[in-house]
Amino acid sequence: MITLRRSQERGYADHGWLKSFHSFSFADYHDPAHMGFGPLRVINEDRIAPGTGFGTHGHRDMEIISYVLEGELAHRDSMGNGSVIRPGDVQRMSAGSGVRHSEYNHATDRTTHFLQIWIEPNVAGIAPGYEEKRFSEAEKQGRLRLIASPDGADGSVSIHQDARLYASRLSAGQSLAAELAAGRLGYLHVVRGEVTLNGQRLAGGDAAKIRDERALAIYCQDDAEILLFDLPPVR
Repeated sequence: MITLRRSQERGYADHGWLKSFHSFSFADYHDPAHMGFGPLRVINEDRIAPGTGFGTHGHRDMEIISYVLEGELAHRDSMGNGSVIRPGDVQRMSAGSGVRHSEYNHATDRTTHFLQIWIEPNVAGIAPGYEEKRFSEAEKQGRLRLIASPDGADGSVSIHQDARLYASRLSAGQSLAAELAAGRLGYLHVVRGEVTLNGQRLAGGDAAKIRDERALAIYCQDDAEILLFDLPPVR
């Protein structure tokens, strides 16, 4: 069963300096029908205006993945990490027992466009952790490139959950095949472009919740970038 979630159905917040689409309930956007999917709890598509950002704030017991699409995102946290992530970089922060951090767009003339992804961990109260990896466009072109996993397989960042996240860039006419193990959930988020999933059309910002489907056929209608989550069901 594939359930589509259209881009325009997402929650939206305009704070002036920040414009954000929420795939699931977040902050002032509350939708009981979209509280998450399996352990996937948040996908926010954020645009941060030049010279602004998120001031220092706290998190705990959450796996937070940042995926930059355009511009740069400066990160600083209470673990002593400080870095700037750019398109192609994947940042993972395990909040664990508690961490504080800030995220900022220091550019004077360019908006930072990125996805903020939260996955609920399968263990609580661990020591906070941080990791950052870079994945080139070539690595993602025409294939599903593993970028996050529970064991850091294939050079991916490690998360504390039995979940795997793949990224792919596709040219018009290209196709992909994927398979989910029995009982697993899938979630396809179209970052940009247009694809079909098992014959159903999805455009940028659209997503598909996938249950009881083993075989996935993805066909690119127009140059596209996608994220595919392989998730355990909620027990």
